[in-house]
Order: sequence, then C-alpha cells, then structure tokens
Amino acid sequence: MSEKIPTSKPTATAAAPPAAKGGAGGLAASKTATPNGGTKTSHLYNPTSRPPYRPQPYNRRHQNRPRRNCCCCFCCWSILVILVLVLLGAITGTVLYVLYRPQLPSFTLASLRVHRLNLTTSADSSSSHLLTLFNLTLSSKNPNSYISFSYDPFVVSCVSSNSDVFLGHGALPAFVSDRKNDTTFRGVVVTTSSDLDVDTVNSLRPGLKKKNGVSLKIEMDTRVMVKMGGSGSKKVGIRVTCDGIKGSIPKGMSPSLANVSGAKCKVDLRIKIWNWTF
Repeated sequence: MSEKIPTSKPTATAAAPPAAKGGAGGLAASKTATPNGGTKTSHLYNPTSRPPYRPQPYNRRHQNRPRRNCCCCFCCWSILVILVLVLLGAITGTVLYVLYRPQLPSFTLASLRVHRLNLTTSADSSSSHLLTLFNLTLSSKNPNSYISFSYDPFVVSCVSSNSDVFLGHGALPAFVSDRKNDTTFRGVVVTTSSDLDVDTVNSLRPGLKKKNGVSLKIEMDTRVMVKMGGSGSKKVGIRVTCDGIKGSIPKGMSPSLANVSGAKCKVDLRIKIWNWTF
C-alpha cells in the first residue's frame, strides 16, 4: 500500500511596503495584505512631520486701512488748524474794534447842476442821440480818530434811477483822507454824447417828461487802503451810491439846480471773485 504524503498549499504573503511620508497634517500611509488578496491602507499620525506652507489669500482691505487712517488724521488736523486761525482772527478783530472803534467813511452830494440833458430823435425815429452835462460838488468825511483812508482815482457815473440808463461819466483824483478830516471836490464834470437804441429811448423818455424832474443816481467806484498807525491793509473795492436826486431839464442857457435834499450816499464793499463782483 502506497503511503500518501500530505501536501500543503503555500500561502502567499505580500510584504508590506515601507511607510511613505507625505500627506496633509503629517499623516503616514501604509499598505497591509488582506486574506482575499487585497490591500488595506492605513493612515498614521506623525508628530515630527512639519505642516506644508499654505499661502493666505490677499486681502486689500487691510492694506488700504493705514492709508485711510492717514487721510482721516490729515483732514482732522486741517480742520483743527482752520478753526484755530478763525478763532485767532476773531479775537484780533474784537481787540482792534474795542481799541480803535473803526467806522466807514461817509460821502455827501452837496449840489448837482444840470447844464445839458437833451434827447433828440430823427424824423423817422430810426436813431436817437443823448447829450448830457452835469456839474457836481462832493465831499468825503473820515470820522475815525486812529484810522486814515487812501483812495485810488474814482470813476463817477450818472444813471437814471427808474430805468438805469447811463447818462454820463466823470472822474475824481486819488486822495488820502486823514483822521477826522473832510475833503470837498467842486466842479466835478459828468458828461456823455452817445447814440441810444429804441428800447433805451422808450425807457428814458417817460422820466424826462415828469413835472417833478427825472430821478438821477450817482455811482462812484474805487479802491481804498485802510491805514492804522504805521501799518496798512490791502486795497479793497468800494462803491459809493448817492440816490434820491431829482433833476430837471434846463431851460435856455442857464443850468438847472437839481434837488439833492433827499439824496443819501451809502458805501458798499465790492469783492471780486473770478468774474463775479459782490
């Protein structure tokens, strides 16, 4: 009888590969054999591994924040400086007002003579011509005890109060009005010889026909510098307006005397900013 020799089927074993480094967070992966011939992967934590560098997303808000802070600081300091300058100016103006008591100069229209006020129109009403001649007496008074005024030459204009039609122009020389001083100008000539359009004639003619006389207005423009002691300010523009004058057309060769009893002269500042004058 033959003897049976038992045979055994060798079992295949797969060597586990060495653990591989890598993976996020320091995890080590290893493969082990399974009974059915597959492999199983296991992840082990490696505390000595260094986490990989991950770049942070670009945030523009954090970069612009210092610039905004600088702009805010600059605006705050600028506003503070302006407020301090305004406060210092107000304090200086108050001190000067208390010490010097400044007052505006005053002007008076003493007399106005109408030598010529003729408006002639052609037969066909196609053209009209205006011929005027006025003679004025003006005075200026400085009521201040510590302040003097230095005036540039004046440009004198005569217009009708109702229609603002230009009736003539003249001039006053430059002068200095000292403290508590009165200055009088006599024989100031205001004249014109000009052609008028139809609209201007229609607005002027009704005033010339009034029995109580035509309403006139004198305007004087100049620049003045204020002096206190040894210092002086910058020159500013002023306009002197004398309103409430009643002038009549002269008869014959003798001039007519206008009624100036109700005339009042006021002084206004003329501030020019670019092309606008206030």
